[in-house]
Amino acid sequence: MADQPKRLYRRRKGRKLLGVLGGLADFFGLDPSLMRIAYLVITFFTLVIPGFVLYLVLVFIVPVEPKAGSRKEEG
Repeated sequence: MADQPKRLYRRRKGRKLLGVLGGLADFFGLDPSLMRIAYLVITFFTLVIPGFVLYLVLVFIVPVEPKAGSRKEEG
């Protein structure tokens, strides 16, 4: 059986706002707190608007992770 590709999801548990940064941290194998700090620093230095817009776009594009017991149909 082939390994499932790594998927990007918004976090369901342990999220602060909408789970985008926690999901990105999980995807890249980073600490969620470091991802949040990096996001705040980058957003501050880009005059806030681009970082805020990017976050909102990701909220609508990235799906919420499936519940632990649920199965998706394959294929």
